[in-house]
Amino acid sequence: MSRLQIIRNATIVNEGRTFKGSVLISGEYIKAVYEGSDPVEVPEQCIEIDAKGLLLLPGVIDDQVHFRDPGLTHKGDIYTESKAAVAGGITSYMDMPNTRPQATTLEILEDKYTLAATKSLANYSFLLGVTNDNIDELKQADPRKIAGVKMFMGSSTGNMLVDNQETLNRVFAELSILIVTHCEDEPTVQKNIKHYKSLLGEEIPIGYHPLIRSAEACYKSSAYAVELATKYNSRLHVFHLSTAREMDLFSSDIPLKQKRITAEVCVHHLWFSDADYALYGNRIKWNPAIKSENDRKALIDAVNSNKIDVVATDHAPHLLSEKEGSCLTAASGGPMVQHSLVAMMQFVKQGVFTMEKVVDKMCHAPAELFRIEKRGFIRPGYFADMVLVDPNRQWTVNVENILYKCGWSPFEGTTFDASVLQTWVNGNLVYDNGQFDETVRGKRLLFDY
Repeated sequence: MSRLQIIRNATIVNEGRTFKGSVLISGEYIKAVYEGSDPVEVPEQCIEIDAKGLLLLPGVIDDQVHFRDPGLTHKGDIYTESKAAVAGGITSYMDMPNTRPQATTLEILEDKYTLAATKSLANYSFLLGVTNDNIDELKQADPRKIAGVKMFMGSSTGNMLVDNQETLNRVFAELSILIVTHCEDEPTVQKNIKHYKSLLGEEIPIGYHPLIRSAEACYKSSAYAVELATKYNSRLHVFHLSTAREMDLFSSDIPLKQKRITAEVCVHHLWFSDADYALYGNRIKWNPAIKSENDRKALIDAVNSNKIDVVATDHAPHLLSEKEGSCLTAASGGPMVQHSLVAMMQFVKQGVFTMEKVVDKMCHAPAELFRIEKRGFIRPGYFADMVLVDPNRQWTVNVENILYKCGWSPFEGTTFDASVLQTWVNGNLVYDNGQFDETVRGKRLLFDY
């Protein structure tokens, strides 16, 4: 007999609505969703969780993380970072291919799946990396089992730049699987580096990072990706957009399920602006760079207007020692998965987003866009991936409560008004008020093609 649990008296946020209700879990799945504040009849031998005054949300699906496994595990690995993720309300993630070795063959990709099956507390998928010469390998990928292919149309951590024009055209023309891109125009970036080196020498301050990896570089590359996808009717998803101008490339006039070209923004591009480099320095160095306040506001508006479809993290841990140096030498990226949901809920507190919008962009939309089977919603028959949040329990981020292997966060010293209390993955209570069920492992995500 399947184990039964009931989460009672919750405020459920799901599919554009907020309502009082209860959810019955049977084994791995949601068995029933009850609406109303009156107690429902509880089956015998059922574990009861009283969620009065708390928010019950679908588990967050993060479509862009770098968990550093294999080969870069001194700063993060699948176990440590998935543990931080479930503590932050993330129940599923998609990991990028720029590991060591780079996941540019199906054999190496399957090795990562095997690794995750033994180490990951959350559900997982991995993107297959595009190179200038692996198009035949990409065409063999099974879209039911792999989230998509990742193409760096701009150099970043891992040196996986794809700049061969024949390859770019073949990828968009010949692949039916989702194409995911990192868009920064490499010639523009290199031109900017040369210019600022001539002015400042090798030790360029961090404040010049958004001038080197400029809005022009981002727009030029994103526009080219959209042009190719339009030409070949490809499915394109553009990661971590960072500029106001790029928003003109995307549409909000059709439902997500009908879109062939989609857009993502990361929490840090919504939270920080270039004015923050003076305070945080290299801790907020990402590729693409944090840009102007005008860009930040345009990204927020695009989330609300649905030009941007997904909010994610680009979680990319580095040791603090690796974040030292000049604009050109400090590592780009930072850890985010433990804090992304509560950061977005802080925006809700400020009136920037509604809670329904946050759930849509972090839970529903990734499931719809990637066509993930039976996840992303609180629905009978779906996997019981859920998170219980206290919207009024304040806490301050500090080194003692950070779970990332790298041991730091750009949010250190920030006080959040909401706290993640419990996280279920496939019906298992993996995270419970600071305690973890270390026996649980997540499942491989499957896709509805």
